[in-house]
Amino acid sequence: MQHRIAELASPLGPLAAEFTSTGALARLDFLDGTLEEHLSERRAAGAEVARDDAVASELARQLAEYFGGARTRFEVPLALEGTDFQREVWSALLAIPHGAVVTYGELAERLGRPGASRAVGSANGANPVPVLVPCHRVVAAGGGLGGYSAGLERKQRLLELEGVLLPSGD
Repeated sequence: MQHRIAELASPLGPLAAEFTSTGALARLDFLDGTLEEHLSERRAAGAEVARDDAVASELARQLAEYFGGARTRFEVPLALEGTDFQREVWSALLAIPHGAVVTYGELAERLGRPGASRAVGSANGANPVPVLVPCHRVVAAGGGLGGYSAGLERKQRLLELEGVLLPSGD
């Protein structure tokens, strides 16, 4: 299946948004290199990709509203591919309110899987659409940041944007 990729600006650095042929968002990656490098990486991973800056205008608008403090939920169709457990975790992430955090253990409890906090953490790390599926709202049990696939500095900034202040130290 061919995906279309567009580069979007954000205060946390450029993003690569990958859409299915039906216009659903399949991936959102923070770019630490250029979009061309990202396209090469995605092709090497087996994806058929084409660059498309026009397809992402609605997502760009909603992200700008979010980063500007005017949006708390996104209304973009998602095409999330993962295991049943991953999709269950990602669905639970969507239920965490803007400005709130839960621990990996609390999220495991909510899923009826006490003791599965490491598995929840792994599913969190595999989230293909960070920011929209708010994996940044899951923190370590002691109140520290825990992990974040796009880097802890970005996670901290996303939480601060939502008004969440965690204790210093991790």
